Amino acid sequence: MSWPHAPAHHFAFGDTFFITGATHHKQQLYQSAAALDELQELLFAKAHQHECELQAWSLLTNHYHLIARGDGERVRRMVTRFHTEAAIALNRRDGVKGRQVWFQFWDKTLTFEASWLARLRYTHENAVHHGIVDDARRYRWCSAAWFERAASASFVETVRRMKIDRVKVYDEFSCAGFAGATKAAAMTPPHS
Repeated sequence: MSWPHAPAHHFAFGDTFFITGATHHKQQLYQSAAALDELQELLFAKAHQHECELQAWSLLTNHYHLIARGDGERVRRMVTRFHTEAAIALNRRDGVKGRQVWFQFWDKTLTFEASWLARLRYTHENAVHHGIVDDARRYRWCSAAWFERAASASFVETVRRMKIDRVKVYDEFSCAGFAGATKAAAMTPPHS
């Protein structure tokens, strides 16, 4: 797996973005562990290709959240290519032609450090928010375990202490599609 090397430990004004993407009609399209694995690998590849630094991510059956740093146009192109190539791959995997996979994405330029820190925590803990796992570090399609391994203990604790109850994020998604084998796979230890 092409995991990012190390988490950022400082905020950069104007080139850090919080992004939420949603499947068409909030469909639970990424229900298998293999489909989520492919989606995550593609995300890493597109971020690398477009020279965008992933700072946090959480991929679920019908939506995702990212924090990415880079030139705004590069980040937009990265997300657009990610959606296009992910849709082609999923439709090929499912043997479906012409199905619309992604609806759209929403992005917010982060303009102050406290907002960035709160959204780091929110993104890391999104699988907990949706009731998929009770410990985000055990969800293999998010950055929580990587962040805890790669960041300094003081930075991890700073993010962990951030309040997220007032963070305004479009996250009106039911993740009921997580069941059986996918939920069990989500609980496997993350890759190193």
